[in-house]
Amino acid sequence: MDTSRGFLFITYKLYHHLSKLEGEHKSHCLNVFLSVMKYAWKKNGYEARLRHETIHKDTGLCRTTIKSCLSTLNKLNVVKSFRGKSGKTYIVNEVFLKAEKLYDNVKIAVKQPYDSRFTATLEEQYTLSNIDKIISENRGNLDNIINSLAVLDLPDLIGDTKNVYYCKLAIQRKEELARQKNLVDPRIIQRELSKITKEKNFAYKRKKEYNIRNNLDYKGNPIGKNKD
Repeated sequence: MDTSRGFLFITYKLYHHLSKLEGEHKSHCLNVFLSVMKYAWKKNGYEARLRHETIHKDTGLCRTTIKSCLSTLNKLNVVKSFRGKSGKTYIVNEVFLKAEKLYDNVKIAVKQPYDSRFTATLEEQYTLSNIDKIISENRGNLDNIINSLAVLDLPDLIGDTKNVYYCKLAIQRKEELARQKNLVDPRIIQRELSKITKEKNFAYKRKKEYNIRNNLDYKGNPIGKNKD
């Protein structure tokens, strides 16, 4: 047997998917799945031609149990089977795999292609992006979604192709916030205008000059002396 194969990541997605099964049938199905994976390599498109006898030698399970497990895996869209001249051909659904490591440094893909041969039986992604999490946690509240997305980096919003509608609104909100940040607070403008108006008032200017000449504060009290 070729020993260039290092190890294979099988996600918990498969394990949880098999939780639909009861009793020993779950462990038997997992055992049969591992036997199929022993021969279904990435370089072969995760496809293997096997007889029940081969799986029996690997697992120690009787042929009736093996047949039942293969039927279950087929119904659950985990392992598809096709009858050929020399036994059946089994194709593993790549949705339940992560990546295969080879000792000979063969370059492999770490992300499953969108146009997989099988329809995913669970969610398409194993982990949600920040954008997906925000949308999920605030579902039903558009303002919260947009405001939360608006704090993310612009490249993340532009690069997302799954939530285009929300990201577009978030980018608009981000631009709006940037414009507001560059604006001067109206209260500051009003205060400065009031100062200018006072400085131009003749009576105010005369009183200010008088207070300065006589060392008085703006209320007319001597500066630096006890007010009592």
